[in-house]
Amino acid sequence: MRGSGKQVIHIDPHRDIISINMSDRSNDEWLAELKSDGPDKEAALADLRAVIHKGLPYALSNYLSPDNPQFKSLADEVTQDTLLRVLDHLDTFEGRSRFTTWVQKIAVRIALTELRRRRWRDYSLDSLVEENEEGVSFPSLMIDPAPNPDSLTQQSDMLLQVGRLITEELTEKQRQAIVATAIEGVPLEEVARRMNMKRNALYKLLHDARLRLKNRMADEGLTTEDIWAVFDRG
Repeated sequence: MRGSGKQVIHIDPHRDIISINMSDRSNDEWLAELKSDGPDKEAALADLRAVIHKGLPYALSNYLSPDNPQFKSLADEVTQDTLLRVLDHLDTFEGRSRFTTWVQKIAVRIALTELRRRRWRDYSLDSLVEENEEGVSFPSLMIDPAPNPDSLTQQSDMLLQVGRLITEELTEKQRQAIVATAIEGVPLEEVARRMNMKRNALYKLLHDARLRLKNRMADEGLTTEDIWAVFDRG
């Protein structure tokens, strides 16, 4: 999404009438038109752009409201990146689903990756690990929205338990590093920069932190499989 020498897809701005039957294209027709040149490809790209834009508000409703001022710019960036990704990977489409479904899944993955990137960019490392009387508490964004209230309760309880172990077992630096990298997904380079550490030193810090947590979890009869099972919504 950021400028890195990527090509830009240009679609005729005067083509403002989207094909009424664009969703009726067969998988083979989508592939054939997108692999062609000229008007057929431009028409398919314009229709595919509309498909992506139409699907994003619903797909991202649990993460970012369409009314949010950031939504339009995100949707535009995601749509552009999705079209480029699709064109680059047409040969990987296996036809197990509708072509538009495949494209929309790609768009959602790209959008969630971008939202995650924006989320950690806006946090300081100190804010990633908030202290309270019960120990470490994680930002509410850590918990994935789920349709089943019981799942949300289990996720919250598990985060509290993991937070307690992190608080009791790790040093302040270890807590910052493990929460930022393993839970928030902040890139190692960014964590190292913010903590003013060399990459190798951060590796060592994370290794020691994981070992201490692993041993403490074993003492309490808790495994990583137990944790991930709570967040596996199928």
